[in-house]
Amino acid sequence: MSTTDTANTADSLRSASQTAQAGPSSKTAADLGMVACHHCATLWKEVQAHDRCGCCDARLHARKPDSANRAWALVIAACIMYIPANTLPIMTTASLLGEQQDTIMSGIIYFWVSGSWALAAIVFIASFLVPLFKLAALILLLITAQRRSKWRLLQRAKLYRLVEVTGRWSMLDVFVVTLLTGLVQIKGFATVYAGPGIAAFAAVVVLTMLASLSFDPRMIWDAAKTKAGKRA
Repeated sequence: MSTTDTANTADSLRSASQTAQAGPSSKTAADLGMVACHHCATLWKEVQAHDRCGCCDARLHARKPDSANRAWALVIAACIMYIPANTLPIMTTASLLGEQQDTIMSGIIYFWVSGSWALAAIVFIASFLVPLFKLAALILLLITAQRRSKWRLLQRAKLYRLVEVTGRWSMLDVFVVTLLTGLVQIKGFATVYAGPGIAAFAAVVVLTMLASLSFDPRMIWDAAKTKAGKRA
């Protein structure tokens, strides 16, 4: 078993991805017997199935095992949790004037009506649109990958990278409620505590992050390999 420098891993995989669309003579990393470690990204050549990485001892796979089924399970669970995340209260405020429960949308409406349009837009994008975008993007990637679709291969690969990058930034509401719960605790005057909706919202964010990690983006380029094989 021989290894190349880790710094050359990205260039090698990028080259394999680009040549996948070139024609019948193109070669992928899998065709060349090269496998990248999922944990440390070290690129190995001439390895057998289920061999272990010489750097981190992780098991090597040409593709993530059962990637599509795991990603589908996590995406479906996130879709289910998305409903209570937007309908249940995420924060309850108890004061001398009574008790008030706020959902994500009621908070957005409050900011908008009070004139804080920029803040309303930020919360709407981060807490409503971004989770919805991630769910829709993951569903699109899974369906097209399983069908071995040749539609916009490079754009779908970039879409996957975008989903990965935006994953953690959907936790805005969780951070805000956590800070308010810790800071606003004036007994007899005002008390803020998290509602059940915040747990559902956090579950959506975590599940979509796990789904993006479970999805193997190399399945996108398998369609290009199939296309090249048919031309040959």
